Amino acid sequence: MNRLAVTIATWFGCGYFPWGPGTIGALAGLLIAMALHSYLGAGRLGLLAAILVLLAPAIWASTNTARIVAKSDPGIVVVDEVLGQWTTLLGAAVFNWKALLAGFILFRVFDIWKPWPVRQFEKLPGGTGIVADDLAAGIYAALILYIGGRFGLY
Repeated sequence: MNRLAVTIATWFGCGYFPWGPGTIGALAGLLIAMALHSYLGAGRLGLLAAILVLLAPAIWASTNTARIVAKSDPGIVVVDEVLGQWTTLLGAAVFNWKALLAGFILFRVFDIWKPWPVRQFEKLPGGTGIVADDLAAGIYAALILYIGGRFGLY
């Protein structure tokens, strides 16, 4: 079970990337969202379903991986970035390259900046805190992405 937890938490090894594993995790989430949209026609509803399906396993895997490596929020855990990126893309009015690029950049900005109350979610116990702050950052980014789409910026 430890191997499964680490595999999910590192998003199949993306978390082991030596430079910016969180960015690589977000990029993996973006590429998966693009594939879901391109090949399955998945839009907001499909992404929301994917988030809901992965949420409990992500919290479980993050909790166990943090325990295994004895860190409260290990850098190798990037499944939270995948979920945060998908949450961001819920705000996209369309799935074109401009919206995807804007969503990627917005999520990374809010994930790194962690404005109030995003940082407060990190204080939740275990994997819940690891995942919740990225979902909150994704909500901020989704709102900005949505507003940008409504004003025709992409």
